[in-house]
Amino acid sequence: MADCRRRSGGFFGPRGTAPDYNAVTMLVLGIESSCDETGVALISSETGLIADALHTQIDMHRAYGGVVPELASRDHIRRAVALVDDVMAKAGRSRSELDAVAVTEGPGLAGALLVGNAVAHAIGWALEIPVLGVHHLEGHLLAAKLSDPAPEFPFLALLVSGGHTQILRVDRFGSYKLLGETLDDAAGEAFDKTAQLLGLPYPGGPHVSALAEKGASGAIELARPMIHSPNLMMSFSGLKTSVLTAVQSAENPEDETWRANLARGFVDAVTDVLAAKLIRAMKETKLKRVVVAGGVSANKQLRARLTDEVRRRRGEIFFPPMRLCTDNGAMIAAAGLARLESMSEAEREALKRESAFRVRPRWPLETL
Repeated sequence: MADCRRRSGGFFGPRGTAPDYNAVTMLVLGIESSCDETGVALISSETGLIADALHTQIDMHRAYGGVVPELASRDHIRRAVALVDDVMAKAGRSRSELDAVAVTEGPGLAGALLVGNAVAHAIGWALEIPVLGVHHLEGHLLAAKLSDPAPEFPFLALLVSGGHTQILRVDRFGSYKLLGETLDDAAGEAFDKTAQLLGLPYPGGPHVSALAEKGASGAIELARPMIHSPNLMMSFSGLKTSVLTAVQSAENPEDETWRANLARGFVDAVTDVLAAKLIRAMKETKLKRVVVAGGVSANKQLRARLTDEVRRRRGEIFFPPMRLCTDNGAMIAAAGLARLESMSEAEREALKRESAFRVRPRWPLETL
C-alpha cells in the first residue's frame, strides 16, 4: 500500500469527526468516462495530484455535430485501460500501491459510465480495495481545490457546462444546496448551438469566444431572459432563439464583421445573466468566496467579467486550473479521496465486499 506518513488532516483540511486513518497518506486512482473524454489521474492525500492523462473524442464526434453515445462508449473501451497504465507509469507507481479507486457513477451517458465503472471495479476487486462512486458534478465543484491557492469552505459555486448551469452553496464536502439553475438549456449548450448557426466547428465554446474577441460590444443586442427575475433561476433557450432570429434576418450573414459582432453579443448576454445571478447569490447568502467550475468556466470573457464583479465586492474568486475545467480524472480522484477520508473504517471495509456496481445516468447532486 502507499507509504504511511503522519499528517494533520485530510487533503481537504481538518474534518472534525474524521477517523484516525486520515493521518495516513493514501493514493487514489480516479477514472472519468461520463461523456466524450476518458480521464485518469492519480492523487495523493499528502502531495495532491501526481499524474493524469486525458483522451478527448472531439475529433471523432465533430463530423456529427455532437456526441454520439454508442461511439463514445466504444472509444472509452479502447482507451481506459491504456490510460490507467500510462498514469501509473508517469507516477512511477504500481497498482498494488493503490488504496482506492474513484470512478464517475453518474450523471452521464449510460454506456460510457458502464465502461469506466467496469474498469474501476475490476481493479478494485483484483486488489481488494474500495471503489468509490463519484458524482460528476461534485468532481467539478472540487476541481478548484486542486488550484493554488485553493478555496476554503464555505463557498458559492457557479457550475457552468454543456449539460448544467447551477448556483450552489457549498458549506463543506458533501453538503451542497442548490440555489438556482437553468429552467431549460445549459449555457454550454447555447454556446454550441450559436457556433452551429455561425458555421463554427464543434465544440463551439472556444470558437465563439475567439470570434467574439473581434466583435464590438453593443453592436448587436440579444435577449437576456430572466436576468431581472427576483430569484436565481436562469433560462438560455430564449437567447438561442434570439441568435437564430438574428441570423435569419441578417442581410449578409457571411460578413465577418457582422459574425464577430453577433458572437460578441451572444457572449455578452451569457456573461450578463451569469454575473447578475451570481451577484444576487452573493447578496442573499452573504458569502464572499466564489468558485466557478465546469467547461464554460474556461471562457476568457466570462472569467474576466466574473473576476471583476466579485473583486469589486471585495470577494474572492477561484477557478480550476485551465486544463481541469473540462471533464478529467483528477477531479474524480479528488472527490473520491475526500469521500474516502470522510468514511469510517467499517464503511471502507464494506465497500471492499461489494460484488456489484451500478451507474446513474440521472443523479441530482442535492440527493448526496
